[in-house]
Amino acid sequence: MADVETVLRGPESYAMARKAIDAMEQNEVWPTALNFELWLHVVADPEGPIAREIQRLMTLGQAITDTLAEELAATYLPKARLNEQIRNAGDQLSKELATVAKAIEHAQKTSEQYGNTLAGASKELSEQTDTLQIKRLVDTLASATRRVQRENKSLEKRLSESTAEVNRLKDHLEQVRRDASTDSLTNLANRKAFDEELGRACADAETSGEPLTLALIDIDHFKSFNDTWGHQTGDQVIRYVASVMGRMAPPPRFAARYGGEEFAMIFPGETAHAVEQVLEEIREEVSSRMLKRRSTNEDLGTITVSAGLAQRAARETIHALLERADTALYASKRTGRNRVTNAEAVDAAA
Repeated sequence: MADVETVLRGPESYAMARKAIDAMEQNEVWPTALNFELWLHVVADPEGPIAREIQRLMTLGQAITDTLAEELAATYLPKARLNEQIRNAGDQLSKELATVAKAIEHAQKTSEQYGNTLAGASKELSEQTDTLQIKRLVDTLASATRRVQRENKSLEKRLSESTAEVNRLKDHLEQVRRDASTDSLTNLANRKAFDEELGRACADAETSGEPLTLALIDIDHFKSFNDTWGHQTGDQVIRYVASVMGRMAPPPRFAARYGGEEFAMIFPGETAHAVEQVLEEIREEVSSRMLKRRSTNEDLGTITVSAGLAQRAARETIHALLERADTALYASKRTGRNRVTNAEAVDAAA
């Protein structure tokens, strides 16, 4: 599936949006927000699963109702699937907590009855001297004690099972959270996770006064490579570059797929000079290997990357930092590619 989020941030966005509106109008589909999102995927990837399924339904004469649109979104749109998973986990957790509440309520009633039994027995014992009556009271107390013990064991078991289920749901939600913040092609963080992490990193740097450096990295000539070898081989190249970056980004460093063939790295506590050396290592490692097409074993040649970096200035906004790093990346592209440019050098030249 085409990366719709990436396309919508580029020059094709308006044309694609108009195309989606036109397609909805031609097929007499109301331009609701959900339908618009579905049709954006249709026009971005006409051979993708959403497009094929909608085409199949319309061929059968099926109207795209609100209910059907919600079903399509729940099946095919990542955000909708995520929301559905969260709702399901929340429903299960609510049911589990309701069951535990009932078990506790029942145990409380049993304990209250046991207390009443003990109070009554105490009163009778103070009034009785007959041995047979005392024996009956003792038997009654023993029976009540055994009943409370059974209830307590049952409650203990239910609470133990509930704890295990809540922990399972917690792990599931944590996995859902990780999936929502991970790019499926590269296993790096996605754009949403990057935006959140950069915001946190900038706030921390402002508070602590520690350096923070941002780098943007782009695969050189990727479009022509994609046109020549196809999207699957292009994906292979993106995964390869991502694997090199991932190895060079142990915490607290943070690597993400920024969009398409572009990547971003956050370096908390590191100066531009130190980061420049890291980026040179990445650039050299990427270009050091002769890649082969996985399906045919054909030589693909070498891949190169260009990079731009900027160290955050005091009180600098996120937008300004991104813009300086992007300007440095553009300088690398403009001056021959396969190189690293520090924003300070660009500023000095300007």
